Amino acid sequence: MDLQKRAYIYAIIAVLFWSTVASAFKIALRSLDFLQLLLYSSLVSVITTFLILLTQHKLKVIKQYSKQEYLSSALLGFLNPFLYYVILFKAYSLLPAQEAQPLNYTWPIVLVLLSIPLLKQRVGASTILAITISFIGVLIISTHGNILSFRFTNLTGASLALGSTIIWALFWIYNIKDKRDEVAKIFLNFVFGFIYILVATLLFSKIILPDISGLLSVTYVGIFEMGITFVVWSKALKLSKTTAKVSNLIYFAPFLSLVVIYLIVGEKILFSTIVGLICIVVGILIQQYKGYPNSWKD
Repeated sequence: MDLQKRAYIYAIIAVLFWSTVASAFKIALRSLDFLQLLLYSSLVSVITTFLILLTQHKLKVIKQYSKQEYLSSALLGFLNPFLYYVILFKAYSLLPAQEAQPLNYTWPIVLVLLSIPLLKQRVGASTILAITISFIGVLIISTHGNILSFRFTNLTGASLALGSTIIWALFWIYNIKDKRDEVAKIFLNFVFGFIYILVATLLFSKIILPDISGLLSVTYVGIFEMGITFVVWSKALKLSKTTAKVSNLIYFAPFLSLVVIYLIVGEKILFSTIVGLICIVVGILIQQYKGYPNSWKD
């Protein structure tokens, strides 16, 4: 099998995993609050990424890092997984999965907006068009299609889902400047992030033993949202002749996710959700065509 075919296989596996995590979030939140969900899933991610480092014989890499590099991991770990997932999981606790998932998917557009002041990017007509189309999609989803009324079904939840994209975009901008080993970086991020979330859980929630459904869900989230899927996707990018050959496959993820949400969570998918998601994706595609940097997760 040639390298490009292997790249496609890895990419498809990653997309399939990412298509299921929104449903896993909602199932876990039936028995856990958003802090407890993050506590257990981040612990699973620490273990998963540690095992990956162990099998790749990269534990020695971490020992070679300087105090400044550990400080960098502590700061990035505060942004992601701690702050990003606290906001995102709280949004999922307030919104149907079919609303939270597409709204969170707007982060590439937010990345462009933040790149203007932070990376000194210039804004052209196509950028304004892309942002406008995606924003219309956000309004369609958040108002269930009644965009002229501006009556949001859950303004707090929608604001949190959109707010999480700001955190992720900031994390991406600063993380891309960090040239350390990718798996080692994400392991340290989760180690520090777990410490933050443990403190937050002790202060604002409580530690409980999840039931079987919750335990399976947090394990799934920890492995396939935060852990191994990242490595699989990175492998696809490395094997592919060009990033574009596999990166476009990611646009199937939110639509497949709606199917899984319908089948597993039992939510009736609204026509407004589909229309809004199409607008968001079209806006992202227009922006990607302009050649701005892109990087993907869920």
